[in-house]
Amino acid sequence: MIKYLLLFASIASFSQQTNIVDFKKITATIMPNASEMSVNGDVFVSFTILKDIDKVYLDAINMERPDAKDGDTKIYYTDDKIIFHNNFKAGNTYEVNFQYVAKPKKALYFTGDHIWTQGQGKNTSHWLPSIDDMNDKIEFDLKYVVPETQTILSNGILVDIIRKDNFKEYFFDMENPMSSYLVAFAMGDYNKTTVVSASGIPIELYYRPNDSAIVKTTYKHTKTIFDYLENEIDVPYPWQNYKQVPVRDFLYAGMENTSCTIFSESFVVDEIGINDRDYTNVNAHELAHQWFGNLVTETSGTHHWLQEGFATYYALLAEREIYGDDYYYWKLLQSANSLQEVSEAGKGQSLLDPKASSLTFYEKGAWALHILRERIGDTAFKNTIKQYLEEHAFKNVETDNFLNMVKRNTTITIDNWEKDWLQQTAFQANQAYESLLASPFIKEYFELSSLRPVAIAEKKIPLTTALTFNNEYLGQEAVFQLTAEPVEKVIPYLKKAFESNNLMTRQAIAISYEGAIPNVLKADFESLLNDESYVTIEAALLLLRKALPNQMPKYLDKTKGIVGFQDKNVRQIWLVLAMLTEGYQKQNAANFTSELNNYTSNNYSFEIREKAFEYVNYLGIFDDTSLASLVNASTHHYWRFRDSARTLLTEVLKEEKYSNKVKEIYSQFSDTEKEYLERIGFKASEK
Repeated sequence: MIKYLLLFASIASFSQQTNIVDFKKITATIMPNASEMSVNGDVFVSFTILKDIDKVYLDAINMERPDAKDGDTKIYYTDDKIIFHNNFKAGNTYEVNFQYVAKPKKALYFTGDHIWTQGQGKNTSHWLPSIDDMNDKIEFDLKYVVPETQTILSNGILVDIIRKDNFKEYFFDMENPMSSYLVAFAMGDYNKTTVVSASGIPIELYYRPNDSAIVKTTYKHTKTIFDYLENEIDVPYPWQNYKQVPVRDFLYAGMENTSCTIFSESFVVDEIGINDRDYTNVNAHELAHQWFGNLVTETSGTHHWLQEGFATYYALLAEREIYGDDYYYWKLLQSANSLQEVSEAGKGQSLLDPKASSLTFYEKGAWALHILRERIGDTAFKNTIKQYLEEHAFKNVETDNFLNMVKRNTTITIDNWEKDWLQQTAFQANQAYESLLASPFIKEYFELSSLRPVAIAEKKIPLTTALTFNNEYLGQEAVFQLTAEPVEKVIPYLKKAFESNNLMTRQAIAISYEGAIPNVLKADFESLLNDESYVTIEAALLLLRKALPNQMPKYLDKTKGIVGFQDKNVRQIWLVLAMLTEGYQKQNAANFTSELNNYTSNNYSFEIREKAFEYVNYLGIFDDTSLASLVNASTHHYWRFRDSARTLLTEVLKEEKYSNKVKEIYSQFSDTEKEYLERIGFKASEK
């Protein structure tokens, strides 16, 4: 016991190791086990000692293994570290081999037929011994042993696949070092297609086999984005290849693991879905991180904007290349409105606040770069970016590293910019407004939106103009002004809005209109069900049910085969409305109820389940399946979904009929589910 107390005291005295040891390379064999929800590993780690020391460590959370020895190096396993004990001498390089078993509670997730990682921050050490400190960059060469039926992708280039018995061994090689939080893999039943960038970089696009028909839609613009960013940043893509893969129940929109972006399958869309939701922004954002975050990495959270602000800005530039100037300035306007709202509430934050919100790091950071570029000009800005990346490649950076590079490339003083955009908590709304006025479209929008309080009779020409010219942003603004008025005053203008055939203008009617539908507009409102927009169809069904309930069987017949987005938004609302429409397909009522309850089960993604829980609760039709699923959802790894499920479960258990049903099926629950029920005071039986 004394030995371990002394060991822990020694380790605690240097939680930062970067001035003592430089970990150079980790070569590991990783064996994920889906049935056990575990991972086994065999690791070789190479490190150079910078100061004489007797102990160094890797971060390793709850790794199971008896203490061991490799040559003269003793290996100890604690709750959060693997410690190497030897008479280490400065200037020498050492290699240690060890094994481990882990059952991670975070960072490695088993979701249906997918296994994937999410190491953002310092979580990789839950499944792979590594260094939580992002300032120590390591080269990772990883081998994975997976079942024959599975495909795996990870950082670096796949150099070989060896088949042994019922398994495959995948060998991935990284040429350059990276921070440990960027190590990742995803495993599942995947196919892939490959495109090649203008510079010759292979871009591997992964997908489920049953999504083969919508691969091109999902990954639309990928090559354009890649080629644009390489050209705009003017520094070659820094890794050997690039891979993208959608997974189920992902925690975020996407994650920029080095050369291997993992993203939410909610962005897998068909030719209709892409009109409302696409992967373009997330695609560009995560790719931009390959330079800003992966090639150059912040030293600490104080400088987090160097990653998220830059990735947000360059993603917006890529979207500008694809969608045009109006889109670019519209996105800037939307983020400015959000930032100003927070600022006016007294909740603005400095970009250098390590505890700042995502809104600050992402959107305010992007605005800071937009304004800086206007101040110093394109040439100075692009030279700054190029030199900043080249000088600090594969290193860690602070804000001063970037500011010094700016000052090297321009004689224009940036002191006020630095004060206003990096240090101030308040959002600089006046500067943003002046910048936005560089867009003729934004000027038109401001002029139109200023007419909101003006009577219809006094703004006929501007409204007619907005609805005539095919600009969706102006069209939507005109519609929102129209739907705030009594319908009898605006029938001609609504007619013109419908006839514009602009998808987003028509969608604005579907989502904002309330009240009765005049007979003269009935066919127009019904035509919304024909639009190539799942958002519009869903909204139109709800609108038509409220305004024309007697016509619902016709509308349900028309839309019965539409599923919608990945979360089955149209299908689920269709089921609800079918059950609420008296007499509609009475012979199938039980099937409708069963289908909706089934969507709550963990056979489906949390996006599908969350929507299903909402509808099942609204209809009051919980059955054994959905009640069991609700308890299960209360232990889910995604906290937003888990918390909403817990809130709902608390309310549902207040009803005796549901509480009794949960008691009846209690034996079916897992230990984790039972523990949660006990924690909230639920008693399975009276003692």
